[in-house]
Amino acid sequence: MKRLFTSESVTEGHPDKVCDKVSDSVLDAALAIDPKARVACECATTTDYMLVMGEVSCGGKIDYEKIARDAIKEIGYVDPSIGFDYKTAKIDVRIDKQSADIAQGVNSALDSAENLGAGDQGMMFGYACDDTIDCMPLAISLSHALARRLSEVRKSGQIGYLRPDGKTQVAIEYEGATPKRADTVLVSTQHGAEVDLETIKKDLYAKVIEPVAGKWLDKDTKILVNPTGKFVVGGPHGDSGLTGRKIIVDTYGGYCPHGGGAFSGKDSTKVDRSAAYMARYVCKNIVAAGLAKRVQLQISYAIGVAAPMAIFVDTFGTGVMEDIKLTKAVKNLFDMRPQAIIKQLDLQKPVFARTAAYGHFGGDVYAWEKLDRVAELKKLL
Repeated sequence: MKRLFTSESVTEGHPDKVCDKVSDSVLDAALAIDPKARVACECATTTDYMLVMGEVSCGGKIDYEKIARDAIKEIGYVDPSIGFDYKTAKIDVRIDKQSADIAQGVNSALDSAENLGAGDQGMMFGYACDDTIDCMPLAISLSHALARRLSEVRKSGQIGYLRPDGKTQVAIEYEGATPKRADTVLVSTQHGAEVDLETIKKDLYAKVIEPVAGKWLDKDTKILVNPTGKFVVGGPHGDSGLTGRKIIVDTYGGYCPHGGGAFSGKDSTKVDRSAAYMARYVCKNIVAAGLAKRVQLQISYAIGVAAPMAIFVDTFGTGVMEDIKLTKAVKNLFDMRPQAIIKQLDLQKPVFARTAAYGHFGGDVYAWEKLDRVAELKKLL
């Protein structure tokens, strides 16, 4: 049976991603000073303005305004005429220390110093499948690759009229559980006023769409480029931005449920982030070990309590063993207490700013993407 599934991505210059980048850059700065820093940093942005707010506790001084301006510059907002610029934007900083009540709940281990309590209640999901070599769903993988390529050709000067804001979207046709082709590819990119739509379409197909998605294109694939006809006003000048507003872009493109908690700007005592990374780590190793073609893991926590409330594995009928047996094996093999997650995935280092765009999952750059538990899992076969 044929079906379509669609996922989207956005470039680093999208207003929400600008905020994610600054939030995670603040986190990295705090961790560089103090690996045990507690950070919950949110940003909001609009025309030539950014608010940096939240709670940060660390053993040193942080220059929040400089961090924000440097991040905005790195993204590519360097021209005041487009309504947002790293030099001229007003940066308003409203940072306080972490709530003593939250700190107490997290710091007070219930039975030993190793049992760091979860920084909040909630449920987190992980996912992996055999669509791609990265064990990511194909639609979100291609969407991210297109968005990343948009930024690459802009920054390299290959397409000089591009501006930082942009969005991509891909609909993949499946036959059963197997991806067969790209049904539709959509790319919307901010651009200078001097260029016409036909030039944009020609350049983007040749330098972005075909190089990234060519394998999946055929004569019936629908290609949409800037379907409104014009995208000159963009970035924070065209739309406001907020940290944490692209949670589906950040994860699996809608292929599995989401617990609702955003990632950027949060240190790893916040299980919204660390447990979601752990869940991905477990799922990717399960698929790579051949235990399932598709797997989803849910973990839930209570604030201040180290051990998860519940763990549930669902292989959607693709597993080599019953889900209840695999769930039991996962509980035995993986320690999902927050402190154990932080230690295993090395989450007290300043590595988070690079996660702020093009997804938190896929590839092999991050510790939670490593396939170092495959041998253990294969023993279950």
